[in-house]
Amino acid sequence: MKTPVVSKEYLIPFILVTSLFALWGFANDITNPMVSAFKTLMEISNLEASLVQFAFYGGYFTMAIPAALFIKKYSYKSGIILGLALYAFGALLFYPAASTERFSLFLVSLYVLTFGLAFLETTANPFILAMGDEATATRRLNLAQSFNPIGALLGQLAAINFVLAYLQSADTSIVFSELDPAIKAEMRTHDLMLIRDPYVILGLFVAAMMVIFIFFKMPAKGDTDHTLDIKGSFKRLAGNSRYVFGVVAQVFYVGAQIMCWTYVVQYGENLGMTKAEAQGYNIIATSIFFGSRVISTFLLKYFSGARLLMLFAIGGMVTLAGTIFIGGNIGLYCLVGTSAFLSLMFPTIYGIALDGLGDDAKLGSAGLVMAIVGGAVMPVLQGVFLDIGGPDYDDIQILGVPEVNFSFILPLLCLAIISVYGYKSQHFIKKTDN
Repeated sequence: MKTPVVSKEYLIPFILVTSLFALWGFANDITNPMVSAFKTLMEISNLEASLVQFAFYGGYFTMAIPAALFIKKYSYKSGIILGLALYAFGALLFYPAASTERFSLFLVSLYVLTFGLAFLETTANPFILAMGDEATATRRLNLAQSFNPIGALLGQLAAINFVLAYLQSADTSIVFSELDPAIKAEMRTHDLMLIRDPYVILGLFVAAMMVIFIFFKMPAKGDTDHTLDIKGSFKRLAGNSRYVFGVVAQVFYVGAQIMCWTYVVQYGENLGMTKAEAQGYNIIATSIFFGSRVISTFLLKYFSGARLLMLFAIGGMVTLAGTIFIGGNIGLYCLVGTSAFLSLMFPTIYGIALDGLGDDAKLGSAGLVMAIVGGAVMPVLQGVFLDIGGPDYDDIQILGVPEVNFSFILPLLCLAIISVYGYKSQHFIKKTDN
């Protein structure tokens, strides 16, 4: 008898938990375009603006292990409820941040918000893996993760239609830094209120989701052992080479994705586009990402996750090489097309790394969520590249290409490491099977 990816007994809980993937996708992708907006409004460098991503993804790193210990001691459901509470609180902090116009408070808001996301990701990913047969676990997680880009698309649409399109500071006919101080202050107040509103609405929606989870009974599978053997779990995880390399690969995957999706705006601006026009290409990239994730979930029926991971990483390296060295509109299309190859990676690395870990998967999940810190570190490094020649993106050339093009050497190197993990994982899996 064919094993279903999701059995009937888990269908409703699966749908509810899968909705969380869309929720953090929305938060990720309404935040990415704000890097460029904050750079203009706060009159800061690319490096300083990249602190938006540092705060956002740094929250994952800070809270992942506490989240794992919490769900280990209590339950997956408790982890989800606390995660939603922190998510809502962080989003609502955008109200005082916009009122005071303090960049540091916006960073604190994002940092707290991602405390909640760390709880949700640390909980939801292993919970989905546990909702059924181990043979279909990676496919089940890929299916659930397919809803992440739906949330991402909604986040980007909200960013474009309710924020970027109405930012007075984004008017290409003006140079914000050269405006009269009074006009600049008025414009800054207007634009920060625009940035604030989607987050406040999101916070209220997340609070409503928390109420639903409080009253819904969740399955207990994979959630029965509440003993804390932290030392033993750490020792077993540290000795598992497939898991350790998986955490490293996840660091570089998240870094590559965030760099490709954050700096597509700068790449487009260097070609003469407005922020809203350049962000439109991010919507196309996310749509490709979603379609490719659905296709790759199907392909996993016939090919191993490790082999597909290796091939997709190589494909992404090719498109990023086009982004760097071809440039122009074709380079932009290559950058957008890279999302087709990124689509498979996060859940597949997750599934490979946690395969066969048993109850250690809860703490193991924390390590993989901490790996999201790659999204904090890598964009900052790319910001350093972009600042080499000053605030503009074509002040200097490196190896004959504009600095904004050359900065994409970083995600290319990230994918090279992931391709090695895909190749090595085939060996790991064969060795385990023998």
